[in-house]
Amino acid sequence: MFSGDYPLNCWYVAGRSEDFSHDLKAMRLFGRQMVFFRRTDGSPAALEDACPHRKLPLSMGKLDGDTVVCGYHGLTFDGSGSCVAAPTQPQSIPKRARVHSYPLIERYGFVWIWPGDAAQADAEKLLKIPNFDNPAWGKTARGSLSIGCNYLWVVDNLLDPSHVAWVHVTSFAGAGTDNAPLDLEEGADRVIVSRWIYDAPASPYYQPFLTFEGNCDRKQHYECRLPAIAINGSIYTPVGTGGKDEDLPDDALRNFSYNFMTPVDAENTLYFWFQHCNAIPGNPSMAERMFAGATMAFNEDKEILEAVQRGMADPESPTLNLGLDAGAMRFRKLVERMIAAERA
Repeated sequence: MFSGDYPLNCWYVAGRSEDFSHDLKAMRLFGRQMVFFRRTDGSPAALEDACPHRKLPLSMGKLDGDTVVCGYHGLTFDGSGSCVAAPTQPQSIPKRARVHSYPLIERYGFVWIWPGDAAQADAEKLLKIPNFDNPAWGKTARGSLSIGCNYLWVVDNLLDPSHVAWVHVTSFAGAGTDNAPLDLEEGADRVIVSRWIYDAPASPYYQPFLTFEGNCDRKQHYECRLPAIAINGSIYTPVGTGGKDEDLPDDALRNFSYNFMTPVDAENTLYFWFQHCNAIPGNPSMAERMFAGATMAFNEDKEILEAVQRGMADPESPTLNLGLDAGAMRFRKLVERMIAAERA
C-alpha cells in the first residue's frame, strides 16, 4: 500500500483555484511530473511535463497564448497534449509528438484532476457538498499544506477522533475525546467513525462559536470517502438535546471540515481543506478565527505525521494496532479493493 500505488480513476484536488494562473506551474503528483496552466479563457489545463523529443520539462519552456512551447527546439503543444507546431520541420509535425493530458474540473474553489483513464472521467463522480451555495452557511478560506508522509497516514489521522485528546489539547480536545465509545459504519465507498459525548464542556476551538452557555452534547463525525476525502463533522447542542443529526434545536452549531489529500509520491502528500459552518455566515472575523484555529491544529498533525512516516518507514521493533484504528484499517481495505479493480 505504500509503494506508490493509488486509486487513479477518481478525482483528487490538484490545488486551489488561486494556485493556478496564465503561467506554467510544475507539480509532482502521483509520482508523475506535470505542468499546469490556465488558457486565455481562464480554463485550467494539465500536461505531462516532458517534451517527447528529449524529455526536457515543458515547464522550462514558455506559455504562448493557449499553447506550451518547449524550451529546447520549440515543439508546441495545446491543452489537449497535441503537437500543433514543429518549427524545425514546419511541414512535417511528427505523428508521435504528443504528451499526456489530464482531465480537470474547477469546482468549490479547487482544481480537481483525474489521473487515470481519461475516457472514464465523469464529472458526476465528483464530491457533492450540501449547502455549499446556501447563504445561511459560511465558509472559511481554503487551506493548503505539504506533509512529508504517505497520504494514508493522513487518512488514518482523519478517521481517529481519539488523537485530539493528546495532539490538539488547546483546540479540538474536550472531555470524552479520549475514551468515549465509538460507532463504526462502512459503505461501498466510505467509512464513518462517530460518537456522541453528553453533558461535557465544549472544546476550546468551538467555544467562541456557541450561542448557549454551559456544558453541551457533542457529536464527533469522522468520515473518509474514496479515494482520499475526509469530512469531519461537529455538532454542538445544549445538554439534553443531542443524540440525533436531524431536527436539531435552532441554536445548535453544525460545522463540517472538508479535507482533501492528494498523493505527491509514496512519502509526501498535499493536504487541502476548508470549514463549512452555520455559525459564521456574514461574519468574516469569526470565519478567520475558525480558519486560524484549524490551521494551527493541522500543523500539529503535520509534526506528528511526519514523525510517524519516519518511524514506520524503518521500525526497530514490531508495530501494533489499537481498537481506535478499526476505521482506518477498514478504509485501507476499500482502497486496496479499488486499486485491485482498476488493475484488473
